[in-house]
Amino acid sequence: MRYCKLLLRRYSERGLIMVEQFQNLGEEFQKAGKDGFDAAVRSFGEVNKGFQAIATNVTDYQKKAFEDGTRTFEQLIGAKSIEQAIEIQSQFAKKAYDTYIAEMSKIGEMYVAIARNGYKSVEQTVAKKVPEAASQV
Repeated sequence: MRYCKLLLRRYSERGLIMVEQFQNLGEEFQKAGKDGFDAAVRSFGEVNKGFQAIATNVTDYQKKAFEDGTRTFEQLIGAKSIEQAIEIQSQFAKKAYDTYIAEMSKIGEMYVAIARNGYKSVEQTVAKKVPEAASQV
């Protein structure tokens, strides 16, 4: 009988330890999930800011391009000869092309920055969690 009580106590203690370990594992899993979710939210926030900046930049570019086109049209109306009209059109085409290339390069850099900034918060969370997980193994 004494032996049975001893075994029962020993298995109860082991059972309690296992339950405690399982609860700790569940808490760690929840914390990791919360940290991952928080990182994703921060990442989406950064991406959203980047897209807003791109939208503002594109809007400004379109406004400027429209104004340049209107100005060129006014100059074409006032042209005195075909040669002058061709010169005005050539200057406009060159300026429009150069401006377009510059803006597309700038927007390309902005997209790269969006990717970099969006990934940064996820990278930080992963970098923090990997050593924690490795130390528990």
